[in-house]
Amino acid sequence: MVDPRFSILSEGLAAEHAPVTTADGTHTTDHRRHEERGAAMATVGERLSSARVRAFIGRDEELDHFARALAGDPQAPFAFYLSGPGGIGKSTLLRRLTDHARTAGRPLLELDGRFVSRDPADFERAAASFLTVPGTVLFLDSFEHCQWLESWLWQRFLPRAAADTLVVLAGRLAPQPQWAADPAWAGLLHVSELGQFTEEQARSLLTTAQVLPELRERVLRFAGGNPLALSLAAASGMADWTREEVWAPSADVLRTLLSGLIGEVPTAAHRRALELAAQAYSTSEELLAAVLPEEDAHPLFTWLRDLPFMESTHRGLHPHDAARETLAADLRWRAPNAFVTMRRRLAEEYLRVLREAPEERVWTVTDELFYLFRDGEMVARLRTFSREDEVHDRPLHPDDLDTVLRMAEQTEGPASAELVRYWARRQPQAFSVYRLVSTGRIVAFTARLALPAPADPEDLAADPVVAAAWEYAESAGPVRPGEHIGVSRFSVYPERYQVPSRVIDLSSSRAQAESARARGRAYGFAVWRDAETWSARVRGSLADTGARPRVGEHTYGLFAVDWRQVPVETWLRHFIAATAVPTRAGPSGVSRAAFDQAVRDALTHWRDAGAFAACALLRTRLAADFGEPVEELRALLRGSVDDLARDPRGVRARDAVTAGYFSGAPTQEAAARRLGLPYGTYRRHLRQGLDLLSEALWRLELHGPGPE
Repeated sequence: MVDPRFSILSEGLAAEHAPVTTADGTHTTDHRRHEERGAAMATVGERLSSARVRAFIGRDEELDHFARALAGDPQAPFAFYLSGPGGIGKSTLLRRLTDHARTAGRPLLELDGRFVSRDPADFERAAASFLTVPGTVLFLDSFEHCQWLESWLWQRFLPRAAADTLVVLAGRLAPQPQWAADPAWAGLLHVSELGQFTEEQARSLLTTAQVLPELRERVLRFAGGNPLALSLAAASGMADWTREEVWAPSADVLRTLLSGLIGEVPTAAHRRALELAAQAYSTSEELLAAVLPEEDAHPLFTWLRDLPFMESTHRGLHPHDAARETLAADLRWRAPNAFVTMRRRLAEEYLRVLREAPEERVWTVTDELFYLFRDGEMVARLRTFSREDEVHDRPLHPDDLDTVLRMAEQTEGPASAELVRYWARRQPQAFSVYRLVSTGRIVAFTARLALPAPADPEDLAADPVVAAAWEYAESAGPVRPGEHIGVSRFSVYPERYQVPSRVIDLSSSRAQAESARARGRAYGFAVWRDAETWSARVRGSLADTGARPRVGEHTYGLFAVDWRQVPVETWLRHFIAATAVPTRAGPSGVSRAAFDQAVRDALTHWRDAGAFAACALLRTRLAADFGEPVEELRALLRGSVDDLARDPRGVRARDAVTAGYFSGAPTQEAAARRLGLPYGTYRRHLRQGLDLLSEALWRLELHGPGPE
């Protein structure tokens, strides 16, 4: 039986009973009181908050189990695991469970996986009350971003919970199967894979949200059962729509939703705050005040926080990924000068923080600075910003050394492994070890050496690369006593050896932050084995010294910057100023980015005849000469996907695209299960397949069929 406190939710949150948090933080159980108070009292925040509550519907099973657990039922679960793709309603359900745990008088502990420390010890300190305060309910959202904690949580953290505690985890990935199958956890763990709303639930939501009856069919055709789309559509209001729309989760569609949802921005100050939030990785009230010093940051932050696509974290506001990208693209198109001005203001603030922040924070500031300019050509050559194969770094521990030495010998040979041993003995603090977020497995290591002048003869005799760095420094401008050089000596990731990856992203951020803070650093050096490739990648940021030292069987390229001639802050300003890249458009006037999105949209709507017939790919040159455009485009897409397997390296990419879009799998997680692959591995193959497919079709768009 459903707890009476939750009955209103399982019935679709009837408007006359659903609890609403008002602008002053108080609660009411009667929406009609809002209507009676008149339009003057209905602030934007209240309207949007009310819309969010009304948008919650269904999830009866999860609510029932959680209600029993709150009531102290000894047969109820202790741990709840909510999984499902982005936009399926995990965070919305988590907020409702949080509200009811608060109503029940439970102590709450709320964490967000995107901002959880990479160190389990830090997590334990942040969640200490869960181990010491009886009755605490721990909520951890976006768990996919700290999935590597999973085994540690089940084995070492959760068994030490205080009495009468509960834990709710929500993430895109399903839990590791061994925990769901473990008899010891069978009665304690409840796993829910959230799905789309049924038609009945979607209609109930629109009725509760007071969408006009004559518009409901249009909204349903537009949004289907997608909870995010339904929530935004219901909150935005549809009365001014003058043409039929078909739901398609593309940038254009979400832009329409956002436009209707936000409507007229109250003031120019609110617009600038929105432009900031669209670009910054996370937005705090402090950041608003620093970047917009002429404005009162508090009401602006409150307004941003009330927008339905904003999520609150301990570091500030974080827009939903799809909403952020769409809003940023729209702002850049609509007000390019304002977009650039805001980007520069944010960059200046990050540079200020880089100078003044505590040492443990500076590398994250550097990472956020480059995230701001992630669409630029120079940044794109060097950084990935991918959440797949995400890693976290820790200092080298003596127990890690054998693993590190094996990696070095595997990728660079025994001579290089001996040099790793040499430097680990002399500068162990220079080494970082990287573990996969998903599993905790060590996959890489780097070393950033700090070498004071004059050069140590033992170092010169031991390491040809370090000897070459000192030789270049002496010829280009001798290093004076009291100065030193920095050498990013090793970057070893056997599975992605010396190609752009999150390992290189994080190591570079640390190296740049260290250079910005270090006193007396004369030169910075980077070392890459594929010298010619990296010479092209670092063009404009590092100089190729021309030195090619040899270690064992391999030759390495040495790249440098003279920090005395170009201070780190100046270098960063030049680096980010060079990120602008002209839009590359095809013969039909479609940019490459828009073309790639059109390919993905066509695949997404493969099984929806109406949506596919309206897809943007049909308006490109690619389909201009088709006699039967829809059928011929379908044949072209299917054939192009099959062609991926012509190269043996593309077989898995072909299989991933086929399973994800052509097989009828309801979600990407289900497609991964059909192929018998871990979700992360499947996503990697799918991304490769989409990239290869888009590239092949873009060549057709530019040059037509036949030889180029």
